[in-house]
Amino acid sequence: MVVTALQHETQSLIEILRTLPPTLKPRLEAYTDGACSGNPGPGGWGAVLYYQGLEQDLSGGEPLTTNNRMEMSAAIGLLQALPHPAQVEIYTDSQYLRDGITRWMVNWKKNGWMTSDKKPVKNKDLWLHLDELTTVHQVIWHWVKGHSGHPQNEHADALARNAIIAQQMSLMK
Repeated sequence: MVVTALQHETQSLIEILRTLPPTLKPRLEAYTDGACSGNPGPGGWGAVLYYQGLEQDLSGGEPLTTNNRMEMSAAIGLLQALPHPAQVEIYTDSQYLRDGITRWMVNWKKNGWMTSDKKPVKNKDLWLHLDELTTVHQVIWHWVKGHSGHPQNEHADALARNAIIAQQMSLMK
């Protein structure tokens, strides 16, 4: 199914995806990033979703969090926003996120969510949520070097930094 320019003018990309048949499993591309002012401190995440030349920004934040939690929250926020199962290529500048989901999680599960040095896995709640979402969506994970001038990664970073500002402003009220 091809999305027309007219649809784009009147609907968000997520709304357009909602109109597609649930069995279609569209191929999407996304860039995610998380940021924190202080670690821990106010944090934000950003995701930029692409489909057939269309783009949509997603973002959110928390008043007290860590950078790693925001990196994970970006991927979770993105995948949660998708109305139907999809094939998604996610580009992240977080090796923690990419390696955790593609390399470490299988052993964490086998070891009762303990690390190789027998300590509880940090951010287990978010890893469990990501694990659940990756059973719904077919995800391919890619790593990109952060703050290296990659336009889509810089866009996701700007969304995350703006979400921090929003968190800081809400704390001042």
